[in-house]
Amino acid sequence: MSPRRPIFLLTLAGVILVGLGLQDWPVDGRRAMTFAGRALDEYGLSLTGEGPARLTLLPLPRLSLGPVRVAAGPTGPTLAKAGSLTVDLDPLGLLAGRATLGGLRLDGAQLSSDAAAWSVPLAQLAARMRSGATQRPRWLSVTGARIAEGDEARDIDLDLAWPFWSASAEAHASLTWRGVPTRIALTHLRAADIVQGHPTPFTAAVTWPDGNLAVDGTASPSLQGGALPALAGRARFKSRSLSETLAWLRRDAPLSPLARAFSVDGQFDVWDRSVSWPRLRVGLGDDVLEGAGAVTLGPGTGSRLSVQATLAAETLNLAPLMGDLIKLFDAEAAPLALTPLTKGDLDLRLSAAEGRVGLLQVQDLAASILVRDGAMEVAVNRARLQDGTLKGRLTLVSAKDPAETEVRMQGSLDRVDVGTLLGEIGGGRWMSGPLQGQFTLEGSARDSASLLAHLGGRATLAVDGGAISGLDLAEIVHRNGVVPAGALARRNGRTAFERAAITLRFSDGIGEFAESGLRGPSVGASLQGQISLPSRRIEARGDLALRAADPSRRLLFEVSGPWDALTAQVVPHGEAMLPDPLKFPAALGLSGNARAYAP
Repeated sequence: MSPRRPIFLLTLAGVILVGLGLQDWPVDGRRAMTFAGRALDEYGLSLTGEGPARLTLLPLPRLSLGPVRVAAGPTGPTLAKAGSLTVDLDPLGLLAGRATLGGLRLDGAQLSSDAAAWSVPLAQLAARMRSGATQRPRWLSVTGARIAEGDEARDIDLDLAWPFWSASAEAHASLTWRGVPTRIALTHLRAADIVQGHPTPFTAAVTWPDGNLAVDGTASPSLQGGALPALAGRARFKSRSLSETLAWLRRDAPLSPLARAFSVDGQFDVWDRSVSWPRLRVGLGDDVLEGAGAVTLGPGTGSRLSVQATLAAETLNLAPLMGDLIKLFDAEAAPLALTPLTKGDLDLRLSAAEGRVGLLQVQDLAASILVRDGAMEVAVNRARLQDGTLKGRLTLVSAKDPAETEVRMQGSLDRVDVGTLLGEIGGGRWMSGPLQGQFTLEGSARDSASLLAHLGGRATLAVDGGAISGLDLAEIVHRNGVVPAGALARRNGRTAFERAAITLRFSDGIGEFAESGLRGPSVGASLQGQISLPSRRIEARGDLALRAADPSRRLLFEVSGPWDALTAQVVPHGEAMLPDPLKFPAALGLSGNARAYAP
């Protein structure tokens, strides 16, 4: 016989055997279910189902079962149903007549949303690892699954690998959670170590369209018997819109409706329901702050979040926060209910070498934000503004009606260089001197429009030893209110004064001018009238008189109109006092016609 013939026959037999091994062979469904159920019994799982079963021998023996039900024990709650199950069997165990799991794959199943129901198999697996058992499934795969009816999580694909030659397990998952595609990865986790009471390293990452979270650290068992392990390491979190991310997570946080782009990077320690950040780097929009902080989640479901932090920055842009606070004075009705802003506690201390609100710049800023249930306080404890100091405080408290808010504002200016300040905000240095003032306003309303109509309080501004540049008021009196041709363009006039002050007493949104005027060596002025916050108008009348040369010479004038279009006219002839208006930024709410007479 030719030696080629046995080789050919052996090859042919091998091909036939491989073909037969790769073939799916139908087997008795009941016996197959019983056989596979023995392997799951060791992990506290019960397997039932009715349907076809098929056996494949190569490349590794596997048993495919039709629609199955997996429960936590014979009488326990259902963990998975309506899915097909593929069981990889250990070849050596199969030869010995034992059902030993090599791997599991569950396709298209509906998973239980009851976390307590999963505790039985997890506890059984932990007990096996503590006993030193090394036999375990090497991999677990879930595809096309959903939780409950699929409203919370659907399209779940999970791959869990724990090879017998490695102490580390890793898991990768993708799913649609609350309508948002999400990817999760967990690697380098030594599950046996943490079950046996030893720390284990881990690396975790979560990614969704608007942000991501990455954690590198160590997990240790809770020393006080808590349900969650103690974690320590470094975390990096980033969200394009924190308010949208919190809404997606269905979590409440203080000031969450105001939150925009947000990031956190730093060292952390997790203990029970608290996270401490001994070193922290926070990104708020374009600002970067560094410091320390802590986050605590209260007990129970729907618990209240508490945040504490002390942060510092070289530069800090306060425009977004101040813009939201300025909306309190919008003419359009904006709700003032505090409930959306106070769904959590916040104790935030801020400091910055430089702070900006639009064109306005301050130095050595120290501020704080306190949020409690139904109350909020924003304070500028200290700030240096144009060689002077600025302080202010805004307090908001919910009234008996949660839709109504009590507002109190107070602040002060001390020795601020008014000329430099006006130049910085684009108004031209038409006045110079040290500015000082203070204000206290309070009211209660359901929306911003109603608040303006209910404000009461007092405001005072004064400049001592200053001057008005560009106008000689004594000359204007001599000319009966007529400005010399070209005087404004040349800006060669000047009026020095000893004191210029304005005092407003507010009641129901109407401010009455009291003790308002200007006193100088050659001219004096007084002003009476009203300023209306709801209608944003000024109606005032005053007089301008010579003091030394001819006290009988005086000029009566009136200032009226909306804030952004004021006019100043001589009374009674109606001649324009300033026929060539000074250029004045409309954003500041005053026209050039009235600027020279604002004390």
